[in-house]
Amino acid sequence: MKVLGRSFFWVLFPVLPWAVQAVEHEEVAQHVIKLHRGRGVAAMQSRQWVRDSCRKLSGLLRQKNAVLNKLKTAIGAVEKDMGLSDEEKLFQVHTFEIFQKELNESENSVFQAVYGLQRALQGDYKDVVNMKESSRQRLEALREAAIKEETEYMELLAAEKHQVEALKNMQHQNQSLSMLDEILEDVRKAADRLEEEIEEHAFDDNKSVKGVNFEAVLRVEEEEANSKQNITKREVEDDLGLSMLIDSQNNQYILTKPRDSTIPRADHHFIKDIVTIGMLSLPCGWLCTAIGLPTMFGYIICGVLLGPSGLNSIKSIVQVETLGEFGVFFTLFLVGLEFSPEKLRKVWKISLQGPCYMTLLMIAFGLLWGHLLRIKPTQSVFISTCLSLSSTPLVSRFLMGSARGDKEGDIDYSTVLLGMLVTQDVQLGLFMAVMPTLIQAGASASSSIVVEVLRVLVLIGQILFSLAAVFLVCLVTKKYLIGPYYRKLHMESKGNKEILILGISAFIFLMLTVTELLDVSMELGCFLAGALVSSQGPVVTEEIATSIEPIRDFLAIVFFASIGLHVFPMFVAYELTVLVFLTLSVVVMKFLLAALVLSLILPRSSQYIKWIVSAGLAQVSEFSFVLGSRARRAGVISREVYLLILSVTTLSLLLAPVLWRAAITRCVPRPERRSSL
Repeated sequence: MKVLGRSFFWVLFPVLPWAVQAVEHEEVAQHVIKLHRGRGVAAMQSRQWVRDSCRKLSGLLRQKNAVLNKLKTAIGAVEKDMGLSDEEKLFQVHTFEIFQKELNESENSVFQAVYGLQRALQGDYKDVVNMKESSRQRLEALREAAIKEETEYMELLAAEKHQVEALKNMQHQNQSLSMLDEILEDVRKAADRLEEEIEEHAFDDNKSVKGVNFEAVLRVEEEEANSKQNITKREVEDDLGLSMLIDSQNNQYILTKPRDSTIPRADHHFIKDIVTIGMLSLPCGWLCTAIGLPTMFGYIICGVLLGPSGLNSIKSIVQVETLGEFGVFFTLFLVGLEFSPEKLRKVWKISLQGPCYMTLLMIAFGLLWGHLLRIKPTQSVFISTCLSLSSTPLVSRFLMGSARGDKEGDIDYSTVLLGMLVTQDVQLGLFMAVMPTLIQAGASASSSIVVEVLRVLVLIGQILFSLAAVFLVCLVTKKYLIGPYYRKLHMESKGNKEILILGISAFIFLMLTVTELLDVSMELGCFLAGALVSSQGPVVTEEIATSIEPIRDFLAIVFFASIGLHVFPMFVAYELTVLVFLTLSVVVMKFLLAALVLSLILPRSSQYIKWIVSAGLAQVSEFSFVLGSRARRAGVISREVYLLILSVTTLSLLLAPVLWRAAITRCVPRPERRSSL
């Protein structure tokens, strides 16, 4: 194996003149020969060099075949040797097989190198596309070679383990063991069996799956001040797999499931991120309270300071955003607790018609402006739909503790606003389901537009069917399940609140799972869970709200901080004039469209609430971040449009409390005014 390794370098060059004779670019090839063979070598010496090198290569290949035959004979002899234990046989056979594989892989590497050299010489050296394809093929070959080398290294580790097992067995046969040693030996064997049973072999099982690509990654260790500590830390992280991996696209990865599941592990980056957010959110929230701003502004500022545009200290951005989503779930559940079904029946027509009319008007204006600015209809529809959505978590915070209309026949603005936001959440689920077809329609030819329209209509039918199924599930749950379920929880949780909290959380997760399985947004499932629980009466609602609110408050802090991670002050500063103009245009347009629609569908006696509801809807939902990122990956919008959507959304969310407070101050009588901000 060492002879073959030393010969690998000079074996490539003897075949170079032979390959050059087959190419069309003879002058370039001769120059290459001179560069690699030496200066001014005679043609006769070149041919002699080729013949000698080919004879040496043939001799190496014959020697390799002879060694393989000897290895096969040795393997057969080991398997028939009755004097060796099973562990010793396994170790020796494994070692011989690894050596066989090494010889075969080395031979394949030689011929692959020759083939690659021949292909490169036969190509056009002026063709960048051809060189790019050759480079891609070499990169793929190197990745596969790295995978093979990694596999061989793991096999060597396994062979070393078998060797240790064989030595231990020999020692046990030559000496008597104490009772404690025998117990420990039995435990060791049981532990080995346990590791073999729970090990999934995910690498070997997935490396040949269709669509799996081999990638080169960097493994980054924690920086330590002391080099000795650094070595110790690296050894520990190498064993536990806690290092960070970075691919060629600058994506960063952390461990999600270890090979050895018997050792508990923790993501220290994620722990530090949550601790940092919790500590910095306190002074930021205090500062906003002192100057009369909502505390959520402080949490967003906390995310800005810690995010990529600030100190860049948040390492587990995806994990922080995922935890923040639970803040949305519990916020919408508490909103559902205050949203009684009786009030929903009173305003269901307004809640259904208002958002639909607003979305259609926004799309119409978007297509008009897109036609004037020569923007593709697909992009215009997407941008208009994103901007038509409003933030349910933000408005829910506005409405916490706000006034309620208790008069007979009076329509409460909070009920209308929440009903319209729930309808927008349904529209969000519908749009996310239709989005792949919308992307395909934008990329398809005009001849297939009819087919794409039919596909969109089919998807709309599926969503309507899913909504009907969700409505049926809610009816069954309200009539047969929620009452006995809560009574059982209340009975079991006397003196132990954790059972009540766990039971309600499980019900929330059940409802969001049901709506997710039915292809409706998970947020709607959380809201419906709260509405179903609220049907049990005000006493139940108050008890559950008291238990869930602390959880909601902490997770909401993480959620608003995660929004701040996507705020880029430098980009806003560079394009401040354009962004302020676009934000004000969007806010004013949404406010006026909402006021126009509500003036047409609200009863005359409730016309005064249209200004409050319009102010609550005059901002852009944070889910435009999700929609925008998907559209950017799919090529529907460019990077510039994505950053504009991000910035306009953020500025509109920052402007929303000011507009809401102005509407409450102007339209709500002073004795009834209780701001939730």
